[in-house]
Amino acid sequence: MTKAWHKNYIYKKYNFTQEAFFDMLERQNNLCAICGLPNNEINDFSIDHDHNCCPGDTSCGKCIRGLLHGKCNRALGLFKDDPEILAKALAYLQNYNNNSKQQLNS
Repeated sequence: MTKAWHKNYIYKKYNFTQEAFFDMLERQNNLCAICGLPNNEINDFSIDHDHNCCPGDTSCGKCIRGLLHGKCNRALGLFKDDPEILAKALAYLQNYNNNSKQQLNS
């Protein structure tokens, strides 16, 4: 995706200027807001927004939460942006990890 196309795309889809995009990216130290890892290309960051404010693929621009790797953004969507479901998933993984360690030490 070209820079000119990306600038136009993010503005039309998310009501988010290129300046706002790069300001947010700088505040995030050029890292994904969830996993904290860098991205290979700026255009690979997804703009995450609150779907309770703007359901669907577009945004008013006021509900943008951060810039995420595509996989991190999709993961939130798969968990329906629901903190309770995410907490249950975390508890599940922690329980599994604790049980695995106990089995190894037995």
